Amino acid sequence: MPKQEKSDIELLKTWTLPSAATLGSSVRSKGILLEMRARLPVTSKKLLVLETGELVLAMPASAKTEFNAAAGIVSAGMRNIEGLPVIPREIQDILTIKPGERHRWLADGRLPSAGTRTVRLAGRAKKITFHVFDPRVVEELLNSGTVDEWREEDAAATVENRRRAAYKAKLTWALKKNSKLTSSPDANSDEATAILSDWEEFGRDGLLR
Repeated sequence: MPKQEKSDIELLKTWTLPSAATLGSSVRSKGILLEMRARLPVTSKKLLVLETGELVLAMPASAKTEFNAAAGIVSAGMRNIEGLPVIPREIQDILTIKPGERHRWLADGRLPSAGTRTVRLAGRAKKITFHVFDPRVVEELLNSGTVDEWREEDAAATVENRRRAAYKAKLTWALKKNSKLTSSPDANSDEATAILSDWEEFGRDGLLR
């Protein structure tokens, strides 16, 4: 609630944040507040607050013109609030994912981007650009359990990559050993043949493709 004394506050308007817009995320709710504040004049920004799932705008009666202007801006913004793009910290909270997972799934195409957004950080001259996401896509991912499937796929890929790395290391060792053995063809020839035979069988299984 703004800092004015309660007796001074005679102009009050609230907007309920629908679950379809917040997707159950407090971080998303805070993001909507910041988005609405960004659209308001400087003198009105801090007078819009978030309280128990609602945006609240409160001003003294003497600020009727300012109040009406700010209320109109927020009301207009709330009409399409469910379509407001989801930013990185919000999607991480909604889907309970880590930054590394977001980056990985975005890079390999599993997590589709809805475009990019460039902003200037408060108090800094440098701008940053980041991907944003379609709230309907995020909602579908939240309700479908797809994120759990992606994690299982990643775990399986990690195991397979480690397996391939182990066999590559084995091949390197076998080739080096065979190179030494070829200089002494009578020494341990059966052992070298067995090692390379195992590797050829591994290749026939398609694991090197």
